[in-house]
Amino acid sequence: MHYLFLFVAVLMETIGTTALQASQQFTKIGPTLVAIVAYSGAFYFLGMTLKFMPVGIVYALWSGLGIVLITIIGFLVFGQRLDFAAIAGLTLIIAGIVVIQVFSNTTTH
Repeated sequence: MHYLFLFVAVLMETIGTTALQASQQFTKIGPTLVAIVAYSGAFYFLGMTLKFMPVGIVYALWSGLGIVLITIIGFLVFGQRLDFAAIAGLTLIIAGIVVIQVFSNTTTH
């Protein structure tokens, strides 16, 4: 169940960040409200996840997955391009998430 909480937190944070970009620095009310609601939900579910997993691991997974997802959305929705260094960095983030999930005894599997 805690992985579901974490997944929902990441999804809501990604929605909030996408809405933040679409709000054009809070000048559009609709995306601004979506960002506020989504971030509130993200922090709620992040807090629920913290009941079951250590904060460092939760934050690493939450931020890492959020970075990767928002980068994909930025590419697909906003036409943002990445250079080789950015792609290499994202690959390392994904590798770090995999290492934590596969090899760490601090996560609950």
